[in-house]
Amino acid sequence: MMQIPAAPASITRTTPQELALSGSWTVRGIGRIDAELDALAMPSGSVMVIDASHIEAFDSAGAWIVHKLLRRLRGASGLAEIRDLRPDFVRLLDVVGQEIAHQASTRPADVVKPLTKLEGLGHSTAAALEQGVALLAFVGEASIALGGWIAHPARIRWRPILYNIRSAGFDALPIVGLLSFLLGVVVAYQGADQLRQYGANIFVADLVGLSMLREFAPLITAIIVAGRSGSAYAAQIGSMAVSEEIDAMRTIGIAPLEMLVLPKVIALFIALPLLTVFADVLGVFGGMIMARVQLAVSYTEFLDRFVKTVSITAYLIGIAKAPVFAAVIVTVGCFQGFRTQGGADSVGLQTTRSVVQSIFLVIVADALFSVAFSALDL
Repeated sequence: MMQIPAAPASITRTTPQELALSGSWTVRGIGRIDAELDALAMPSGSVMVIDASHIEAFDSAGAWIVHKLLRRLRGASGLAEIRDLRPDFVRLLDVVGQEIAHQASTRPADVVKPLTKLEGLGHSTAAALEQGVALLAFVGEASIALGGWIAHPARIRWRPILYNIRSAGFDALPIVGLLSFLLGVVVAYQGADQLRQYGANIFVADLVGLSMLREFAPLITAIIVAGRSGSAYAAQIGSMAVSEEIDAMRTIGIAPLEMLVLPKVIALFIALPLLTVFADVLGVFGGMIMARVQLAVSYTEFLDRFVKTVSITAYLIGIAKAPVFAAVIVTVGCFQGFRTQGGADSVGLQTTRSVVQSIFLVIVADALFSVAFSALDL
């Protein structure tokens, strides 16, 4: 037996104070109802009654139109009520009404007056404090997870650790070596003219050795790794967060920190000091070549002065900075990755933040090291 389709939605004025709704108040049946609403005269100063007993079908689109009609009637006459609506239709009408009320309550927040400078400063400070607290919580969770690995060595994931050592350490050797070599060349070149004026050519070994081993080599290595590996950490974890892979890992019982963060932490703690040693060698080698070219200091003379001047303490000070820089880079990169929300734009934003914050904190840490070593007379 063929089913007869319901009639389109319609509005009929039965009396001056009563409207009758009939037909199919669904997304397919309300095509012409807006025109009927616009043509409907709204009385004022009287109670309007809506007879809904003849509504044959009802969905959320029809409920939204009914609420629109009620708002127009109440705006004109001050009071309107709907009668004889089926109970299941009443429940749907209530749900749609709650959603409309919620949207109305949140709409003013979307169109707000511009903040004053003081209000903007307050919002920025509150956001920075919130992010700082979240970072501390992330560090605490990672520390607990690391403690679990130490207590149960069988849980350590060696394959991701070795992979991250290769990607963050071995693959970074060319760029770290090249920039360190060029930095050593620049340091020796800039000091050559001044040293030549006083006949102190041999002191170029002091200049290159101390500056590279104590400051430039660990700092330039950390900056390169922050831009190269720190951004990769944030992008990888951010992409997984957007695609809900991290939620899937939690669902199947895999701790995201143990899979995504701890291998990177351990790998960078191993790789960054080794990269710093490599940068020391290439930086001193670049300075030695420039000393030979600009100041006629032979390689033998340079190395003799270098060994006498640069103590093992200066070398170890530079190496000691590397684990701290590694902790800053991997913590900020992974933290910003986990804070990714939304889509691809958020991944790019968090990746940029991770690089900027990592480099900033690395330089701050290096400045604090300088103050501490100066106080300790090292």
